[in-house]
Amino acid sequence: WHLEVGRHRFAPSELCQFSLYVERADGSRESHVLSTLRPDETQGWSFDYPLAAGEYAALFPRAWLTYDWEALPVRLTQTQLSPVLPHNYRESSFPVGVFDWAIENRTDEPLRVGLMFSWLAMDVTGAPAADATFAAGPEGISLTNASGGQFGLAAQGGSITSRAFDPAQRSGLWADFSADGALDANHAQPTATRQLLGGAVAATLELAPHSTAAARFALAWDFPTMTFGSGRTWYRRYTRFWGRQGSAALEIACEGLRRFGEWNAEIEAWQRPILNDSTRPEWYSMALFNELYILVDGGSAWEDGALGEPAPVDGEGRFCFLECFDYAYYNTHDVLFYASWALLLLWPELERRSVTSLIDSLPVEDDREVRIIATGERAVRKEAWAAPHDLGAPSEDPWIAFNAYDYQDPNRWKDLNAKFVLQTWRDARTLSDRDLLRRAWTAVEHALDRLLASDADGDGLPDHDGRADQTFDNWTMEGPSAYAGGLWLAALSAAEAMARELDEPAAAERYRDLWRRGSASYRDRLWTGTYLRYDGSASAHSDSVMAGQLTGAWWADATGLPAFLGSEEVELALRTIVRHNVRGFAGGDMGAVNGMRPDGSVDGTSEQSQEVWPGVVYSLCALLLHRGLDAEAWETAGGAVRTTYERGYWFRTPEAWDAAGNFRASLYMRPLSIWAMEHALRSRG
Repeated sequence: WHLEVGRHRFAPSELCQFSLYVERADGSRESHVLSTLRPDETQGWSFDYPLAAGEYAALFPRAWLTYDWEALPVRLTQTQLSPVLPHNYRESSFPVGVFDWAIENRTDEPLRVGLMFSWLAMDVTGAPAADATFAAGPEGISLTNASGGQFGLAAQGGSITSRAFDPAQRSGLWADFSADGALDANHAQPTATRQLLGGAVAATLELAPHSTAAARFALAWDFPTMTFGSGRTWYRRYTRFWGRQGSAALEIACEGLRRFGEWNAEIEAWQRPILNDSTRPEWYSMALFNELYILVDGGSAWEDGALGEPAPVDGEGRFCFLECFDYAYYNTHDVLFYASWALLLLWPELERRSVTSLIDSLPVEDDREVRIIATGERAVRKEAWAAPHDLGAPSEDPWIAFNAYDYQDPNRWKDLNAKFVLQTWRDARTLSDRDLLRRAWTAVEHALDRLLASDADGDGLPDHDGRADQTFDNWTMEGPSAYAGGLWLAALSAAEAMARELDEPAAAERYRDLWRRGSASYRDRLWTGTYLRYDGSASAHSDSVMAGQLTGAWWADATGLPAFLGSEEVELALRTIVRHNVRGFAGGDMGAVNGMRPDGSVDGTSEQSQEVWPGVVYSLCALLLHRGLDAEAWETAGGAVRTTYERGYWFRTPEAWDAAGNFRASLYMRPLSIWAMEHALRSRG
């Protein structure tokens, strides 16, 4: 349940279900809740559907459920979808799910079949709402909370009936439905103080022997505002089209019924070229679409103006989603750097707004003092011209108060400013948006100057100070590093390209000179002959083989920037990573571990060095594809996908797992970087 913005509640409801009624020609009847739940209190409801009597399949934003219980005279197939449609900023915001049913009579006799969809009035936390009201229309019902917000259930196919029910006396609803597969109109409002309320809609159909009939249901929810911990309230994006009153749920549900076929066809047309491309493995195409779940399931916030302000007249609104619910920060920049490829390819206007929010955050200074968890030190929350770690937390004031993260001091990080420059360059280049470059230019110059100031020895590369000061925030670096150094060099090339586009020749030459000096130092300090050292220190893990050592080279390839390593060096490093971090770890079937020692053992320096981060794996695979190492890319990505979808992580993809299968930070943003692989494939033309 994600009705309350930024809050995740994982719990089934035994009353929010589909149920089945079947009546044979001889008058015998049976009814079943189509769920394998076994609640303690059923009040006569038949929770007897067995495990494993059917199949589930998904290609987000669609899913299919087949109910194939041999004891039933019917076979049921349900197609689910929500209109999450690429390059669509209207329907993609609609809070609606549609459930299309095919009901097959497997017998030689006629059957009467009823399908019932029951639901509870709930508040934003997912708890039952007191003093809700019920209303019925020809296509369905609405449940309106006294505190605001509304659910709508609509149905079509056969004869449609509906009624209200008291959740505490649910046996009455079941007796009604199980009598004839239809509902007796009961539109009475609750009378007891703080009485809870539920509603149900049923479709009743007559099936000839060996025939198939169809029914369709839709669920919509109209909670027009989202309020963060600060108390600031925003309207949700869909209110642009349905109004701000919180009374449109049934209308939205009916829209879902009418447009299911259109939306389904649009999703098929979008997915078909990828699914039918024999050069893409089936498992890759499956994961490519299903990892998009995080855009709607990740505490997402899509605003359409603040409470008390006029509705915006144009624009697509700002969109952000959480790093994960364990680390509840919006648009965590070091991670979105990997994940944002999906937004850029599918909803580029949302990505444009994301990067402009980032640009606007750079000059902001927040001098509130915070205590850093990892070190106990005191630090300023946000320094000017330091790219923020995040755009805020749901417990505070997103888009207004930055850097809710306080595990390390993000002002000291060596990757954030370079990532800001690269993401800005990529977006402006892809969107052909010169105005975006001009808007960002001052921030770009300040960001690079700030990062250059960390070059303690004057070799042209930023220096780490022995702390975990980048996205691997438990894995320390000292001196120059392969990871941050590569990002710095790619960012310098991006800044040079920006300067030339903006007719800033002096700046272009300056960044070119810095790039030349830094590139030479990068090779001298870090190149071993077959890979890049983890960092340039004398630490015991300085020569570890890092899976993400070529992240800067990946972005240079992906955004048309000059390479700062020779093609032979990049290929040697990639093959070393595949040999050590992929094939040398866990039988080669879990993706690429973050750190390996040259002797073939796992780098045990930190928890993070011993983990596989699927988001990093997919970025590595994107570079493998850019460099034509397709077999290695599919081998590496295949391990991450199999681990995700064969170990039960699907739709809860974690940030990390280790060789034993321990995992951390479910529903994580970074694995959306699988769309960087898709970008690499498409860039071949």
